[in-house]
Amino acid sequence: MSAPSLTPSKAAGTRPPQPPVDGPPRRGGSFGRSLKRNLTAHGFLIKAVLCFAFFSWYPMVREFFLAFQKTDRGEVSWVGLDNLSTVFNDPAFWQAWRNTALYTLLALVLGFAVPFVVAIVINELRHGKGYLRLLVYLPVMLPPVASVLLFKYLYDPGYGMLNEVFGFFGLPEQQWLQDPDLSLLSVVIASTWMNMGGAALIYLAALQSIPGELYEAAELDGAGLLRKIWHVTIPQTRLVLSLMLLMQIISTMQVFVEPFLLTGGAGPEGSTTTVVYLIYQYAFNFNDYGAAAALGLLLLVLLAGFSAAYVKLSRAEDE
Repeated sequence: MSAPSLTPSKAAGTRPPQPPVDGPPRRGGSFGRSLKRNLTAHGFLIKAVLCFAFFSWYPMVREFFLAFQKTDRGEVSWVGLDNLSTVFNDPAFWQAWRNTALYTLLALVLGFAVPFVVAIVINELRHGKGYLRLLVYLPVMLPPVASVLLFKYLYDPGYGMLNEVFGFFGLPEQQWLQDPDLSLLSVVIASTWMNMGGAALIYLAALQSIPGELYEAAELDGAGLLRKIWHVTIPQTRLVLSLMLLMQIISTMQVFVEPFLLTGGAGPEGSTTTVVYLIYQYAFNFNDYGAAAALGLLLLVLLAGFSAAYVKLSRAEDE
């Protein structure tokens, strides 16, 4: 018998010797490389945040403090709720809120419904969609002042085109901007024409994302155009419609440019005086920045409360 060998046999399952491991990689180098790679992006982001903070956040904070201060010959003093009392006791305060609420209601009837109908019409057409999209969005690309001056020419009681059309059909001429009963409606019509292009394109994009199978199924069930809109189009675009409704209310509650340029702000018998125009009067006509800030704070609280209630109701409905 031969003596057993002291050299270990090379079994089939043995692993070859592994090289020594130097330990886990250091994270400092990886973080440094990542920071260096994203340094340019961080630089652009910081600039944008600083600009937004300076032009948006700082005025909001400043307005909050101004609402409880009074400035007299360069001296600032705290007056508590005196500015709010001044605003509430102003007869124009309630008229401005009433006009703003009425303007918002009329804008919802026209400015919210008309773009949706226009989007449905364009979506149903087979030819010329690109041309019609450009035509609908064209008023948005015009400067607001130019659009308002165009409507001021159309509303002119002497040589305005609207009265010319009314006269051609034998209808009585109207004092569009001089009549207290028509001035606010005239402003709403002009504002709807100026701003409906963006909303119409958003609605059109939402309509084009609806599966065609849903309309085909509705047609097989015998649904007509109105039933398809009610049972297919509106439910499928409910999220977009609700979001646009919120944005419409917020924007119309802050209307200023259209009544200021069309009727001088107040309008006949104060019929177009809005909350934002009253803020403008307090600040630049009466030099009462405290009252202007107090009224702006009230508008901010109202819109914030409405937005919070809307979000809460939307979440409860989704659940």
